[in-house]
Amino acid sequence: MKIGDPMPSFDLPSTSGGNCSDSDLSGQWSVIYFYPKDNTPGCTKEALQFSEYAEEFKKLNARVIGVSKDSLKKHENFRAKHELTVELISDENGELCEAFGVWVEKQMYGKTYMGIQRSTFLFNPDGKLLFSWPKVKLATHAEDVLTELKQSIVG
Repeated sequence: MKIGDPMPSFDLPSTSGGNCSDSDLSGQWSVIYFYPKDNTPGCTKEALQFSEYAEEFKKLNARVIGVSKDSLKKHENFRAKHELTVELISDENGELCEAFGVWVEKQMYGKTYMGIQRSTFLFNPDGKLLFSWPKVKLATHAEDVLTELKQSIVG
């Protein structure tokens, strides 16, 4: 995805009850972050960071949504285990990952495989991509996204 691109169309199961779709996000700021797998160290750290700042995002009329290919049941267990407040959507068939370009070839221990590249996307209330973070580094990621959101609102 490139800056200015519209948010891809989707309608997927969500931990907020029912489904979440691109049309549900219309009229508000949206942070959509992709992560490889529930209950892994890096993914847990990222979800905890976004949960820590959830109220600040909410005050700015921004909805934060995490996406992986894990099932809705796994997402619900992940949220409960770590007391997460961020919404998670299940992209089991990988269509949203493909649409965002985060389903990529990866390497670990000399083996090549397909997986989700940890990435985050910030959309304005009109559903246009304003900023993206490909290959996220976790140290201060949620805080960095919040700072960019605030700067984008001020304009």
